[in-house]
Amino acid sequence: MSKDLQLATLGGGCFWCTEAVFQEVKGVEKVISGYAGGNAPGKPTYREICSGLTGHAEVIQITFDANIISFEDILVIFMTTHDPTTLNRQGADRGTQYRSVIFYNNENQKLISDEVLKQIQPYYDDKIVTEISPLPVFYEAEQEHQNYYRENTQQGYCSFVIAPKLSKLRKLHADKLK
Repeated sequence: MSKDLQLATLGGGCFWCTEAVFQEVKGVEKVISGYAGGNAPGKPTYREICSGLTGHAEVIQITFDANIISFEDILVIFMTTHDPTTLNRQGADRGTQYRSVIFYNNENQKLISDEVLKQIQPYYDDKIVTEISPLPVFYEAEQEHQNYYRENTQQGYCSFVIAPKLSKLRKLHADKLK
């Protein structure tokens, strides 16, 4: 069976968290941390993103084999491993750079995104505020932000913020893991 590689670009707070989640998902070939959705000229830096002034979100770009996992399944995992009901915030991380966002690559991904959010809404008490927008330019983050959890598992943020998200992933989506 040949591979049907597709892209998904998602922001669910700190990209270290979402990267760690999707690195464990069957059918995911590659996860790159980066930035998208801003309006500042040129390639943004992590420091600029953290200022909240560029308008960019911390995102991950997932390359996945659609013969193994669907875009819909990617979105269900995404929507259930972060809080899509908090505007510009995930836990203690606050600012537009931490917004919940799906950047779609084509009209089919937009339709699937709209449908998944509609199907998932009844599971949340608060309104889902996840932005759905066309993919603008994606900028790859600096090397020290790639594979962050895997290379820093003993770091405090990894232990207290990322590890619980991975536990949730393993509990809710065990059938989708590598």
